[in-house]
Amino acid sequence: MKIKSFEELEVWQKAHELTLLVYRLTAKFPRQEQSGLVSQMRRASSSVAANISEGYGRRTTRELLHSLRVANGEAEETRYFSRLSKDLGYIGQEDYAAVNQLCESVNRLLSALGRSLNGSSPVTTHQSRVTLKDRRER
Repeated sequence: MKIKSFEELEVWQKAHELTLLVYRLTAKFPRQEQSGLVSQMRRASSSVAANISEGYGRRTTRELLHSLRVANGEAEETRYFSRLSKDLGYIGQEDYAAVNQLCESVNRLLSALGRSLNGSSPVTTHQSRVTLKDRRER
């Protein structure tokens, strides 16, 4: 099956779910955090799905792999901000656990997609595949 849009990627769907959750949770944060923690947390979470989308749209495996690595970092940043939010009392343990679980799920899916793009298994998202020679040149 050929993937026609980034929206068909399970990892993008989970990342989008993470962003929606973060937006819902941060809507309840104190007003003084709107330009601080709320902005940072929303930016980090939305960057996960945005980087997957951008990498997919660039149509090369190398650029998609780079975007997946950036998305992984943004997911970890989101995880930290959710921890900070919990420790500051802005979200409860249950909401923190939900964000944390989604971050873990996204990172597992990012890793799996990255491995498949590196040649561990067939992939149909992009026509250009990274060859062994390409990987040695990096």
